[in-house]
Amino acid sequence: MAMFSMYGLKNCSTCQKARAWFEAHGLPLEFSDYRDHPLEPARLQAWAQELGGWPKLVNRASMTWRQLPEERKDPQSDAQWLELIAQFPALVRRPVLLTPQGEVSVGFNEGKFAARFL
Repeated sequence: MAMFSMYGLKNCSTCQKARAWFEAHGLPLEFSDYRDHPLEPARLQAWAQELGGWPKLVNRASMTWRQLPEERKDPQSDAQWLELIAQFPALVRRPVLLTPQGEVSVGFNEGKFAARFL
């Protein structure tokens, strides 16, 4: 069976729920904490593009985002987004999931996961 790849933060409750869901359903999962293993800029850029832009990849409702100075909340280029994420990795929505086919998605919803992966 092909492996799913999940990226997030090990202490994030949503990541923990998603990981438990995969385990409960016997689906093979490799988890990577992106504080321990920072994501490569090219990977982040590819994910943002596949998801439909940086606002789909970055959690702008998070406490981390709300605490940013106003001038940092309007990145105009890929380089500015990447610099922001490098400085504040918790801005990336969690979890980021890669299917064995290479499709990327963000967040965890038990019903949607069941419909897609079972």
